[in-house]
Amino acid sequence: MNKYFSEFLGTFALAFAGTGAIVINTATNGAVSHAGIALTFGLIVLAMIYTFGDVSGAHLNPAVTMAFTLARRFGWREVPAYLASQISGAFVASGLLRLLFPSDATLGATLPAGSVIQSFVLETVLTCLLMLVILSVSTGAKEKGITAGIAIGAVVALEAMFAGPICGASMNPARSLAPAVVSGNLQHLWIYLVATTLGAILAVPVCCGVRGTECCGRSLTRAES
Repeated sequence: MNKYFSEFLGTFALAFAGTGAIVINTATNGAVSHAGIALTFGLIVLAMIYTFGDVSGAHLNPAVTMAFTLARRFGWREVPAYLASQISGAFVASGLLRLLFPSDATLGATLPAGSVIQSFVLETVLTCLLMLVILSVSTGAKEKGITAGIAIGAVVALEAMFAGPICGASMNPARSLAPAVVSGNLQHLWIYLVATTLGAILAVPVCCGVRGTECCGRSLTRAES
């Protein structure tokens, strides 16, 4: 139960801080700035890895959980509870932001600024690269320690910095699902559900091809199965 509550709290914090930065940037006419938003996402991921990495692995992302499972680092029986915890955490964050900023139109939802194909390809590639880093620096299915926190947080911030203005740089289905549903911006939601999941899954064979059994096929510990 501690694992699931950790995923709930971690994803809540990610969605509240990250999408909250977008909402507050709008409310203050750009006081946070695009760079500030990107750094907020990266720093909250880093902080949550340090906080919950040794408890739940700090997945904070349904696509990450699915990729860990396909890489045989995480047991299938844990997947439904992890996904439910992550998604519910994101929804609570979006609900709280709606109460705090009732006039905001998007609540930080990811919306394509360019074409649909641009955003789909960008989200797929961004999430694949992020997941490749996660698989490389994590221990089993756990993102924990100084190396993991800094590396993963830095990649999130970097990708949000350069790709955010075009596609929103979601890299996380839960982060996109909650604000889209709560704010009613559903038209392009499918991009951020499908592309992010596809990108994370594609990272598994890439990592296995580079690292072999060091990346995939490790036997699960009792805590991970």
